[in-house]
Amino acid sequence: MTTQDIFAHNLVILTHFDSYSTALLFPRWDKTLLWPEALPASASPMPAPVDIGPEYAGDAVRLAVVERCGLNPDELVHVKDFNHWAQTATGPVRIHLLRFTTLDAPKEAIEALGGVFKPISELRGSAMSELVLLREVFNRIVGAGGG
Repeated sequence: MTTQDIFAHNLVILTHFDSYSTALLFPRWDKTLLWPEALPASASPMPAPVDIGPEYAGDAVRLAVVERCGLNPDELVHVKDFNHWAQTATGPVRIHLLRFTTLDAPKEAIEALGGVFKPISELRGSAMSELVLLREVFNRIVGAGGG
């Protein structure tokens, strides 16, 4: 399966959490917090399908992001218990959470991709559907003490 095939079925939220300062940062590209593109405006939340095919596998998505973005695979983990889905005109899309494990947020790597890391407090004006997802990420990571 090619990275193009994978990104036809999956979107990603990237994040970095500094447990020392409790800074939770998210890359933002233009007007979206999802990689490689925003959900279509017509997308709606849906439950996870009963049959989840290999095109939705978290590890394959993580490796596709690493390959496409030139990131170090040892510095990015897939958060397995983050499981969100959206129905689009072209079918179900799974939204994954990938977390950088580096001491500092890899700002230069994200800037090279056209993005910029921002704390959640500076993301006002983002799509409400994306902010709802970020609130869950915040509760999951900060509420769990960095989990």
